[in-house]
Amino acid sequence: MDLQQTDVVVIGAGAVGAMALWQLSKREGLSVVGIEQYGRVHSHGSYAGESRVFRTAVHEGGTYVPMIQRSRELWRELERESGRDIYAEVGALSIAPEGFPDLVTAQGTVREFDLEHRMLSTEELRAEFPQHRIQDGDVGLLDAHGGGLRPEVAIMSALDLAEANGAELHFNTPVIDIEERGNGVVVRTTQGAWLARTVVVASGSWSTRLSPELNELLRLQVLGLTWFMPKDPSLFVPAKFPAFLRDAGSVHFFGAPSFDGYAFKACTNPEWPVFRDVAEVPTHHTREELIRIGQRAAELFNGINPEPVRESVHHCAYTPDRLPVVDRSASGRIVTLTGLSGHGFKFVPKLGEWAAQLVTGEDAGVDPRFALPAHMKRLAETGPYSGGGH
Repeated sequence: MDLQQTDVVVIGAGAVGAMALWQLSKREGLSVVGIEQYGRVHSHGSYAGESRVFRTAVHEGGTYVPMIQRSRELWRELERESGRDIYAEVGALSIAPEGFPDLVTAQGTVREFDLEHRMLSTEELRAEFPQHRIQDGDVGLLDAHGGGLRPEVAIMSALDLAEANGAELHFNTPVIDIEERGNGVVVRTTQGAWLARTVVVASGSWSTRLSPELNELLRLQVLGLTWFMPKDPSLFVPAKFPAFLRDAGSVHFFGAPSFDGYAFKACTNPEWPVFRDVAEVPTHHTREELIRIGQRAAELFNGINPEPVRESVHHCAYTPDRLPVVDRSASGRIVTLTGLSGHGFKFVPKLGEWAAQLVTGEDAGVDPRFALPAHMKRLAETGPYSGGGH
């Protein structure tokens, strides 16, 4: 098989891969090839599903805030370069009982980084956001720079820009294997083979198939999405209804305003097990799961029909501590980005920037905890992955 030669091959053109291709295509004199097993912007990846919540006041703590702040700048840059609307900065509203641990952590993040926000009392929530059925003792944190992201639009925009900048993109081209050699890395696909100086592995839930060293670290969790139709859809448009996180007892909902004009996104996840391979992941909710989700949604939102008008099931690769993997191999020839653990789409532009910096040898400033050896060291100390909710 003849080897085509290039400087960089990016495997995967989903969330991370598209952002890496966009960033790499801006580097002068660098030949870049992107390879995707499905078509351009598809429904199989972790990013699919119309919208994603963007938050700066994160309940995961301050680790991600600088990444998110840089990503906010890059989301705006992507909008300017593409001419498309991607980031609706309508705020992100967290509602939970006062003293709820995630809310307390988010409040600490707000104070630590002096993030623009408002705290709302039970009475203020009821007055300002009647779409939510507020429980006695609930309080709210409105993250001013939060909002909703349009993932499919974002991926299409990044890929279009990368191609316009000279990147060569190949779709419907599964990768068979990668082989590191002294003079580079060979990437074999169903449509031919490339020899690259550096390879970026950004294949998400499929990462373990190409990188066996990730087998013990990563597990797939299922992410279910549902949309509900309100009696008055005008109350759920972005101008009136921020993206949200709701916690009531053991029930956690997250979602986004109506971008389609008739339904808003409100999601919670059944107790699905964790999986090792994409082939094992369910493709739809069961009828019983949809009924239960609808009943729970009707308890948290006013004036909605409890039957979901749309549903879809996705997956994401998780690490035990939910920190992402951002790693360059000892040889420097393979850069791996994976393990976004269900909360990574908001900062994928920063991951794409890191990918380009690691490829070109720039000082990326990646958190050392994200390196694969650091992950494996923690895994040896804490034991295997045990799962956990969204």
